[in-house]
Amino acid sequence: MRSDNVKAGVQQAPHRSLFNALGFTEEEMKKPMVGIVSSYNEIVPGHMNLDKIVNAVKLGVAEAGGVPVVFPAIAVCDGIAMGHIGMKYSLVTRDLIADSTECMALAHQFDALVMVPNCDKNVPGLLMAAARINVPTVFVSGGPMLAGHVHGKKTSLSSMFEAVGSHAAGLIDDEELREFEAKTCPTCGSCSGMYTANSMNCLTEVLGMGLRGNGTIPAVYSERIKLAKHAGMAVMKLLEKNIRPRDIMTKDAILNALTVDMALGCSTNSMLHLPAIAHEIGFDFDISYANEISERTPNLCHLAPAGPTYMEDLNEAGGVYAVMKELADIGLLHTDCMTVTGKTVAENIQHAANLNPEVIRTVDNPYSKTGGLAVLKGNLAPDGSVVKRSAVVEEMMVHEGPARVFECEEDAIAAIKGGRIKEGDVVVIRYEGPKGGPGMREMLNPTSAIAGMGLGSKVALITDGRFSGASRGASIGHVSPEAAVGGPIALVEEGDIISIDIPNLTLNVRVSDEEMAARKAKWQPREPEVTSGYLARYREMVTSGNRGAILEIPGQSNTRQ
Repeated sequence: MRSDNVKAGVQQAPHRSLFNALGFTEEEMKKPMVGIVSSYNEIVPGHMNLDKIVNAVKLGVAEAGGVPVVFPAIAVCDGIAMGHIGMKYSLVTRDLIADSTECMALAHQFDALVMVPNCDKNVPGLLMAAARINVPTVFVSGGPMLAGHVHGKKTSLSSMFEAVGSHAAGLIDDEELREFEAKTCPTCGSCSGMYTANSMNCLTEVLGMGLRGNGTIPAVYSERIKLAKHAGMAVMKLLEKNIRPRDIMTKDAILNALTVDMALGCSTNSMLHLPAIAHEIGFDFDISYANEISERTPNLCHLAPAGPTYMEDLNEAGGVYAVMKELADIGLLHTDCMTVTGKTVAENIQHAANLNPEVIRTVDNPYSKTGGLAVLKGNLAPDGSVVKRSAVVEEMMVHEGPARVFECEEDAIAAIKGGRIKEGDVVVIRYEGPKGGPGMREMLNPTSAIAGMGLGSKVALITDGRFSGASRGASIGHVSPEAAVGGPIALVEEGDIISIDIPNLTLNVRVSDEEMAARKAKWQPREPEVTSGYLARYREMVTSGNRGAILEIPGQSNTRQ
């Protein structure tokens, strides 16, 4: 056992004295030590129930013959952090979570791990850590929130942000806004649409790192507690068989995740997190893979914000395995990949069934023949940009309009709510990328304001920042290279005509190469606003959005060999 490095032999007598101080018995010292990585806290609604999940995992581990030991991971609530300096600290926590978990796991020589995350950055951060540490590991999340109900219709967090835009436009009054506020988020759990947290929890099932239902069983269901107990038992079986994360998270598994991402219509943030996870296993993930896979993968689900269905509906319809079965039946998945069940993908999904073709469309009746995400390139985004194609209305799939240029999110929101954005405009928000922010803030406030004011089918938004999974409309993010390093988005001027063609995967500004070169010659980098602390260190090490905003020592690649 790896933990014998801190438990066995004469030289480890001092170590054992410290375990004695922890109350370990002689019997426990002979058993495998399983770290339970708990993201529990009292500020994130998706994490407030994780103490119960952790206790259930501990029971499962102990019942299967292990010794569970809990240690923490941090978590930021993107909704609470939205629209102010706090959002600079959201994406950056992904790497803090991975780094701190690596430190704890290797410093204390755990034999195996169970990761208990739920929200946006915790899931990918812990997947990155799992690949680095590479001891038997199982994931079990806290589960999604139930949908809210307002005026007899289901709602989710995106409905709440859009209600603010509607209120600003005078479409709803104070009382109706308060009703949304009181009823939109009715339970604990990750927000109820196919936003980033639920996207990544679903993709954890596809990657093979979570048990069936990990992405979809609602947080308040007792079935979630049972799932956690089974996760604790499962990690002990993995330990017995010595099946490790890098046996599971292979290149084929990551391509499976991207394929199911297309069918589910996941958040654009998956195009940051999948490359970062791939990086940890030594797979150089090019975001252009998205277009190749999208071309052959039908979009089968329109969960909020793309449509009127929610995570609870996906769960009742058969969950992620039902979607995987639809795709596997037409040969779109690598079904020989190993998983935390100790079985292959093929074995796991052989009895899965689509129980509601209105929630999970069949492959012969998709929402579209192509997947939910698209990567656009052109002279405005030579290295790529990302759009959630499944959440764009038909009339905005091809659009040309004048650029309305803003140097930060706050200025754009003021213009939108002040009525200064008109039909046909293309809002450009720059210097919000990984380095420029720093931290690559989500732009849920401006996209929601546009939608809430009734402009969602008439106005596009382009940024080197990113979008919440709750964003919808012609919202194009991750524009690379970003403005802070002199990318073309830094050279766009007010009134330039921007051309968006999602079907043909292009994003261009109608300015000649000569004029762009002249502008580039005059461009000067902006002085960084943040010069100390974690964000300053992050800015120096972070790469561009098209590479997943991974951290590298400048001039040196740290891809795993």
